[in-house]
Amino acid sequence: MGMLMVIVTGEIDLSVGSLVGVCGMVAVLMQTALQWNWVASLLMGILVGIIVGALQGALVAYANVPSFIVTLGGLLVWRGVTKGLSGGNTYPVEDYFFKSIGQSYLSAEAGIVLVALWIAIAGWWVVRDVRARRHHGLVQRVGWSIVLRIAGPSLLAALFVGILNGYAGVPVPVLVLLCVALVGTVLMQHTVFGRHLYAIGGNAEAAQLSGVRLPLHRLGVFIIMGALSAVAGIIYAARVGSAGPDAGTLLELDAIAACVIGGASLMGGRGSVLGACLGALFMASLDNGMSLQNVPDFIQDIVKGVVLVSAVGLDVIGRQRR
Repeated sequence: MGMLMVIVTGEIDLSVGSLVGVCGMVAVLMQTALQWNWVASLLMGILVGIIVGALQGALVAYANVPSFIVTLGGLLVWRGVTKGLSGGNTYPVEDYFFKSIGQSYLSAEAGIVLVALWIAIAGWWVVRDVRARRHHGLVQRVGWSIVLRIAGPSLLAALFVGILNGYAGVPVPVLVLLCVALVGTVLMQHTVFGRHLYAIGGNAEAAQLSGVRLPLHRLGVFIIMGALSAVAGIIYAARVGSAGPDAGTLLELDAIAACVIGGASLMGGRGSVLGACLGALFMASLDNGMSLQNVPDFIQDIVKGVVLVSAVGLDVIGRQRR
């Protein structure tokens, strides 16, 4: 989600993997070395992500240093900070609640409640759209179209939760993903801030002449990127049960590939939350599938690299044709 916002504005963030590592390390060290409770530890990890994001965003937005250079330096700096904090050691996650963020599942009943909540949100969204169209005098959707817009996502949600309940329930990280995706969709598609991001990526000069505050928006997307990297770092540490000096290595490439495969343009101005989620699902399925088939590690790297280059190449070809 964070990488999508950065890419939509025409920028890039190569420091994501290192930031995931340092934020996860800070959260775990607060809990193990300083004996902080899990809530304070998580908040400290997220605060570090916000501060780092603000620092890198300020260099891009106000010092006019290219984001590629700033975040390439960040990739090295924050990886070095992680190694320095850890001393080359791996620290286990001891707190049960901390660990449950990455390893626990919702009960079957909670999954049913989640589906009901999703149906309510889908219904509210459609009703809101109908009222907005009526208010602005636009063409109203036909009845079957309204029903499909509610029933389609609802059936998919019920099928999704049903399959997961048949295993062990909805994983907590998936719940976090759904919440972030929902908030990201609203932010990108239904707020002035989100529309301004698309305007900046489409034509920064025209957006500035239209009154859009470019530096503030660029700073904002890097702060969001930092906060969500911290969330990812916490989930990563909780999932594996420890924080190590190499945590999050090359995750920035997975994030970029997910956005590009999902339809985002590295030139800016185009991309969607749904596309990024589908791209992330594709990359995760590809990675997991090759691991289950015992594909050699070097072959996995080659395949993922080819997929990324192919996705960018297809995007470039499509833009040239248009």
